[in-house]
Amino acid sequence: MIKFNFWIGMALAGVALALGLWSAPALAGGPQLNARSATSSTDRNKNYVIGPGDVLDIFVWQNPDLSQKAVPVRPDGRISTPLISNIVAAGKTPVQLAHALDKALSEYIRSPHVTVIVSQALGVMSQVQVIGQVVHPESLPYHEGMTVLDVVLAAGGLTPYAAGNSAKLERKVDGRVEAVHVRLSNLLNDGDLSQNLPVKPGDVLVVPESIF
Repeated sequence: MIKFNFWIGMALAGVALALGLWSAPALAGGPQLNARSATSSTDRNKNYVIGPGDVLDIFVWQNPDLSQKAVPVRPDGRISTPLISNIVAAGKTPVQLAHALDKALSEYIRSPHVTVIVSQALGVMSQVQVIGQVVHPESLPYHEGMTVLDVVLAAGGLTPYAAGNSAKLERKVDGRVEAVHVRLSNLLNDGDLSQNLPVKPGDVLVVPESIF
């Protein structure tokens, strides 16, 4: 009986050990996946370029009186917050603006730590527009490193009536609109990456209809 109980105990211990070895990696993997997802979301917010018309949430750590929600970016590209009446936000990423606010607030409080979140991306100059013969003509929030291919894919691709190789990328430069021709059909159908041009905030990708 003693030997029987001994072997039962050893068997149960082995099962428990096996379960422990199996569950530890599984549990360890869960937080790692969540961390990667959170990092991906954070990176997208970091790369976004703020523009006039956007709405921001500004949090100052341990200073709720200085934190504000729904702060509009004015047409001049500036925002106003408690203690800081006029600071440029347009053209900066949320992280860059947070650093600028850190520096400005350091004159009033000790070791400020600011977080900036774009709650509403409404600014035209913070967006890239795609119009014409795409499945979903729309305005897209700009992010650093964005290309023509990103824009076309986000718009659902070209319609059957699109003259892809006659597309153009319009951009305002010194008050003038400059157009660069883009051969989208070569890019999409032939993988011609030379046509995968980088885009900038405020760009408009125009895809005309094919003339039969």
